Amino acid sequence: MNEYVTNSPLETDWERVNKMTDEEIDTSDIPPLTEDFFRRARVRLPKRKVKITVTVDEDVLAWFKDSGRDYKHRMNAALRIYAEAHRVE
Repeated sequence: MNEYVTNSPLETDWERVNKMTDEEIDTSDIPPLTEDFFRRARVRLPKRKVKITVTVDEDVLAWFKDSGRDYKHRMNAALRIYAEAHRVE
């Protein structure tokens, strides 16, 4: 079971974050960008989205809406996870 509560938005102290200097930001867990990284890097453009009309259960829509303003993006992510898990190759 996931130890994190996922049905409520996280609160970030953006005022504190915006006041931080570059020196105050801990980047120790970020690997260096080496020549090898740039040699292997590839441009990946986002997939094109299409608008559709879909009927969903009222409680399902309410659950996604309660998770925040970007609920449509989370619905798309949930559908993507499902589709990838059930893809036949």
